[in-house]
Amino acid sequence: MINAVLVFNNAGQPRLTKFYTQLETSVQQRLISEIFTLVSNRAPGSCNFLPLPPLLSSQSTPSHAASTTPSNDVPSLVTYRHYATLYFIIISTSTESPLALIDLIQVYVEALDRLFENVCELDLIFNFETLHATLSEMIVGGVVVETGLDKVVEGVRSQGKIPRRPVNEGTRNIGLGGGFSSWAGR
Repeated sequence: MINAVLVFNNAGQPRLTKFYTQLETSVQQRLISEIFTLVSNRAPGSCNFLPLPPLLSSQSTPSHAASTTPSNDVPSLVTYRHYATLYFIIISTSTESPLALIDLIQVYVEALDRLFENVCELDLIFNFETLHATLSEMIVGGVVVETGLDKVVEGVRSQGKIPRRPVNEGTRNIGLGGGFSSWAGR
């Protein structure tokens, strides 16, 4: 199960935070801070999977679960990709395949790139509805329901959630230098 999807810029500012499991706000804030610190400090050639910090995984255990028996519903894995100026991060249980999650991130990024036609960070800031709509086409309640790029893009377009850029802003591309799906992730 996917517990959370996070998107940060290189400065650690969240651009998307979507939690699929109920956590206290203070735990969410600490999780966001710790995860960004862990991911941003990794070397460029490092693996894109890492275990969730033990302190945080024990705090995020549901109160009704017995602490002595391991549960497959406990968040335990962080999977991420770094594209240009953004980190795309998924927090999941051990039952999810890390390679499938890397592919899921790739499909999400490519869908955003198609929807915004050379997406940049400003598109994500000012059009967060499209970010959420795209994610909702792919993940429902922490379960992946669609990974087909064409179907995801078609679903978001049918909702009418894609704003058009004004003509004078179309030539000004700040931050990413074009579509970031073509950038090699770490």
